[in-house]
This record gives sequence, structure tokens and C-alpha cells, in this order.
Amino acid sequence: MSLVAETVRAYTQRLASDQPTPGGGSAAAVVGALAAASAAMAANFTVGKKKFADVQADIERIVATLEEQRQTLLDLADADADAYSKVGGAYGMPRDSDEEKQARREAIQEALMAAAEVPMAVGEACAAVLAVLPELADKCNPNLISDVGVGAELGLAALRSAQLNVEVNLAFIKDEDYNAEKRKRLAQLMTDSASAAEITIEKVKQAIVA
Repeated sequence: MSLVAETVRAYTQRLASDQPTPGGGSAAAVVGALAAASAAMAANFTVGKKKFADVQADIERIVATLEEQRQTLLDLADADADAYSKVGGAYGMPRDSDEEKQARREAIQEALMAAAEVPMAVGEACAAVLAVLPELADKCNPNLISDVGVGAELGLAALRSAQLNVEVNLAFIKDEDYNAEKRKRLAQLMTDSASAAEITIEKVKQAIVA
């Protein structure tokens, strides 16, 4: 059964339990989906309103991006749990003979790389959400602008959480070139997305105070 098909209460109960999945990577994806949804609400309260007809096409484009990333992040919440289960399976492989030990080592490395790719994808999706929020803050229905700010705060938190979950896998991956590539990409995502979130939150604060 899909984790994200559960109620919020059931999902958080499973997250809080002593079971290995869902874990932090799945939680990061869910928070990212909430970020996209919160911002999408502000956009959807703008679409179709005569007062905002001049930005209709822009808002529709933003809505499409947010909806695509929301669904992607929900899918990744399940994918992260699946990937973590495969890591556990690799560690549980037999290791009595030299051949079994080698097969186990290779399986662990393969599973860890696959597990790192999921939160990496979460980070990419969160970055895509955050990238459109400064424009949304400028053009959305001002009555909903605080929801854009919530999207920015949640999106950045989700991205930072995804980064942690990439790093926890990289710590056990032996391929230094692979690790360097992922860390370089993460650093760029964090730089770009932190800037987008900061700009968005400042716009929101100015609109609320004004």
C-alpha cells in the first residue's frame, strides 16, 4: 500500500514507530509536497479572477509546475521507503564465503547509490518549487500571499532535509567521484534555492506589513 495514500494521522504514526520505513527521506518528500500544495493554493485563488487577468498565463504556468512537483514528491515519498528497504535487504545478505561477502559488498554499494538518488530527486523537486515562488509572490492574489511564504519555508526545510538524507548515504558509498558529483549538485541547489526562498519570504513580509 502506498504510504501517501494513508491519512496524515496514520502516516505520522508509522513515521513515529520503531519500523524502518517511512523515514526521514520520505518525510522530506511529504513536506516538499506540502510546500508545493500551499503555494498552489495561492495560485489557484488567482487563476480565473478578472482582477488578475493580465497575469493569468503566468499563474497557469506556475500552477502546472507546482502540481507536477507535488505529484513527483508524493511518488518520491513512497520511493524512498522502497529504496531504504532494499538497503536493509542488501545488508542482510549472507556473508559466509568470500564470494558471498563480495556479492554483499557490491549489493550494498548499489543499494546505497539507489537510496541516495531518491532524496537527490526530492531536492531537485523542492528546488523547482522554490524557483517559481518569487514570481508567484509578485503576481498572486494578495489575500493568499502568506501561503506562498509557507510554501517557501516548507520547501527550504524539505530541501535541507533531503540534503541530510543524501549525505547519510554518501557517507557509506566508496565511489568518491560519485560522492563529489552529488555534493556539488547539492551545494548548487542549496545556494539557488536558499536565495529564492529568502526573496520570496521577504516579498511576503513586505506585503503583509504593507
